[in-house]
Amino acid sequence: QVQLVESGGGLVQAGGSLRLSCAASGRTVNAYTMGWFRQAPGKEREFVVGAGGGSTGYADSVKGRFTISRDNAKNMVYLQMNSLKPEDTAVHYCAAAPVVSGIPRIEAAYRYWGQGTQVRVSS
Repeated sequence: QVQLVESGGGLVQAGGSLRLSCAASGRTVNAYTMGWFRQAPGKEREFVVGAGGGSTGYADSVKGRFTISRDNAKNMVYLQMNSLKPEDTAVHYCAAAPVVSGIPRIEAAYRYWGQGTQVRVSS
């Protein structure tokens, strides 16, 4: 079992950057595929990025702007978000899934979730 806590959200102007952090405890993040999802007001939660088993996958909407990374020594996962747009406004969630072939892009594949951190991008 792993516990996840996100931080780093906030308010930023369009074109700006934020780095979200996900602190894991209980088990090492190496044991999981780690992903980020987001949920905008009035919308369903959607896949943003996942990394595990030597693979990484990004949603088309963030490709080239967002980067996922891990610090295994600190048991942390990060989401660097650049060139932010107002449509990136959402609660962003860190999640962990058992390692499988490829990167799962559906919520049901992820077993553990953080509480979320709010990102707001002003135009």
